[in-house]
Amino acid sequence: MIVAIAADHAGYALKQDLIPSLRSFGHDVEDLGTHGLEPVDYPDVAESLARAVLSGAVERGVLICGSGVGASVAANKLPGIRAGMCHDTYSAHQGVEHDAMNILVLGARVIGIELARELVRAFLGAHFTHEERHERRLGKIKALEEKMRRHAT
Repeated sequence: MIVAIAADHAGYALKQDLIPSLRSFGHDVEDLGTHGLEPVDYPDVAESLARAVLSGAVERGVLICGSGVGASVAANKLPGIRAGMCHDTYSAHQGVEHDAMNILVLGARVIGIELARELVRAFLGAHFTHEERHERRLGKIKALEEKMRRHAT
């Protein structure tokens, strides 16, 4: 799987630690930055990663900021993105299986590297179930996005 990973300055170290793990799990990795500890704004990083997912250039994304909250909020502003902040493995796989989550968001100041590796493995190993109730709910999310798009113009 081709996976994008991106972080703001608070998530930079965790991103750097996760890249070799992603590759060892057999994934191709697109590092979308940041590439150092200079402060950057998480909405910019979130948008870059979300656009890579939406374009199909990558299949899924891993997004990291200090708490995970800001990056999650920002990424979810793009219609078609279903970013979930997860700090437990159940949510990391269930978010994909039931909600078609396409971006995993992590808080670098909240979790350590070992848990981050477990979360990424659970997220990338999961597949949307396509069960009727999950398809119905996903359809409602897409309809809500479309409704908001129409009202925004």
